[in-house]
Amino acid sequence: MRYNFMNDYNECAHERILDAIVRANREQDDSYGLDSRCAHARALILARLGGAQSDVHFLVGGTQANLTIIAASIKPYQGVVCAESGHINIHETGAIEATGHKVLPLPTNNGKITAEQIATLVAAHYADATAEHMVQPGMVYLSQPTEVGTVYSKDELRAISRVCLLYGMPLYIDGARLGNAFAVDGADVFLPELAKLTSAFSIGGTKMGALFGEALVINDPLLKKDFRYHIKQRGGMLAKGRLLGIQFETLFEDGLYDEIGRHTVKQAQRIAAAVRAKGYELFVDSPTNQVFPILPRELLKKLASDFGYAFWQTFDSENDVVRFCTSWATPPEMVDALLDGIPAKR
Repeated sequence: MRYNFMNDYNECAHERILDAIVRANREQDDSYGLDSRCAHARALILARLGGAQSDVHFLVGGTQANLTIIAASIKPYQGVVCAESGHINIHETGAIEATGHKVLPLPTNNGKITAEQIATLVAAHYADATAEHMVQPGMVYLSQPTEVGTVYSKDELRAISRVCLLYGMPLYIDGARLGNAFAVDGADVFLPELAKLTSAFSIGGTKMGALFGEALVINDPLLKKDFRYHIKQRGGMLAKGRLLGIQFETLFEDGLYDEIGRHTVKQAQRIAAAVRAKGYELFVDSPTNQVFPILPRELLKKLASDFGYAFWQTFDSENDVVRFCTSWATPPEMVDALLDGIPAKR
């Protein structure tokens, strides 16, 4: 049996979510996210925000969440600052540019950008005598975890938040895999911290056991007014919105969201520890559910017959960087099988 470690949405959805949808199948309710299920899911998320008076909206996917909040937050002549590896820069087919906003990428070797980088970029813009002829940095986009599985600490986010406040720029965090960041040993950023330090952030469902959908949490009062108009215009509003509500109810009602994060991280870190123990290096030291080993090309060809993985980049003439990604459904025995197929480095 071939098992796929390609990504964390190969499988359909967690059985508890599917069961909840089946149980609610004959229920009638309001449409477009104004139903009782979305209201309950919203209340469950708000209860974990530490008293923040945030608005919570449910959108059909991550790209819709990202482009909707960005387009709603900045002016036509402004762009959004992000890591060069950021999802909006490389994996959303120019969705942000299609809204009329340029993406302003910053270099990174670990998926993260720093407060100093952001401050330098923005200060240089305003110091330029021809600034009004260029796209103005108007917003900062981060991912938590990043595209390479690294995690921003509370101190790092505080520093970035201070820069954003200084220059009047909204700070948005894409949390497509947010539950995995919560499960990291020593994690110090959870929902209350995100509610305090950001203008808005998303809570991913698609990559965290749901069929589809993201929760978008808006903290800045200036962004709240008429936000549903933006969702509708950008194609993120689901007519049968209760399907999103049921899923996020299930994720947050009995701790399933945190349970999924712990499982995915545990299995990934088993892979990371074993790869190191066998003498191989990791391209990025990711503490979450993505593992990036540097492996010989010949070994990868053999592994490919039994396991799926994502090619990341060429490392040298003999080795490639690949990604093994675990999910809510990754069986421990499949991790065992993968590791049995990786011999110790000679």
